[in-house]
Amino acid sequence: MTLLSFLDLVPVLDGGTVSTALANAAEVAAHAERLGYHRYWVAEHHGMAGVGGAATSVVIGHVGAHTQNIRIGAGGIMLPNHAPLQIAEQFGTLDALFPGRVDLGLGRAPGSDGRVAMALRRGLNSSPDNFVQEVLELQALFVGDPQLGFKATPGAGADVEIWVLGSSLFGAQVAAALGLPYGFASHFAPGMLDEALTIYRRNFRPSAVLERPRVMVGFNVFAADSDAEATLLASSMQQAFVALRTGSVGGGLRPPVAGYYESLPAGQRAMLDEMMSFAAIGTRDRVAERLSALLARTQADEVIITSQIHDHRARLRSIEIAADAMAHAIDPS
Repeated sequence: MTLLSFLDLVPVLDGGTVSTALANAAEVAAHAERLGYHRYWVAEHHGMAGVGGAATSVVIGHVGAHTQNIRIGAGGIMLPNHAPLQIAEQFGTLDALFPGRVDLGLGRAPGSDGRVAMALRRGLNSSPDNFVQEVLELQALFVGDPQLGFKATPGAGADVEIWVLGSSLFGAQVAAALGLPYGFASHFAPGMLDEALTIYRRNFRPSAVLERPRVMVGFNVFAADSDAEATLLASSMQQAFVALRTGSVGGGLRPPVAGYYESLPAGQRAMLDEMMSFAAIGTRDRVAERLSALLARTQADEVIITSQIHDHRARLRSIEIAADAMAHAIDPS
């Protein structure tokens, strides 16, 4: 059966606080757990006023303390920003706190611009081109490979599930070659999805951690009890995406605006149309219909949804409707 998971950007509202965003994240994770979601992941971004998950491992620890069984992790850690040893120690610590529940999705994008990369002190000695070597180093640290000459403490022996994430063909090639599960960021960059999944499945090499390909795809969901309400809720994320693509990022997640999409120039509507090709906006039946089409197209083992919704209660309701819609998509009877 296809699994359903949740990706959280820990949205900081325009005029709101990080404290509130973190409290909401814990409530979202606990809510998803009660509804049967398989994982709750936090995404690493830096220098973005509307995203509160920059200290990703700290947020995961906070969420872990407010949940019992749901898998928790990073979707993902941007490896060029970090020394592999630091990540092994952080996620080894999380595994010690929450045994058997911790995931580590790895990406090679910076999750920021060049100025932030330099501020992270990794700009001079790290590059996305080193990604494969750093993944291998991280695996060796978790295994406790004696050739390293030292042992990551905590880290060595930790039961952390590693995923390769991406929005291009490169990540698919890496995941296939290393025999690791693969997650595609189709919720914001769907263009290469089909080709990436084909490459991953065709070239997959079984490994000690995975015998056959395992695919996760990202999907936006804005669900409500009416289509009109769902359309309104989606406008907050649409505003954020347009701001990001036009270089006008400055505030937190903005309140919804009625008729926002229709007010945009044609070029910006086309940009949103491309991204929103992997989105469901509407009631349970509409969301189930879109999820069913997604599963037919991708044959994914798992769908990880994200919902950038300004109103916290509406967001919780959307997550609830999405779980019901996924069950209906899998078994319409």
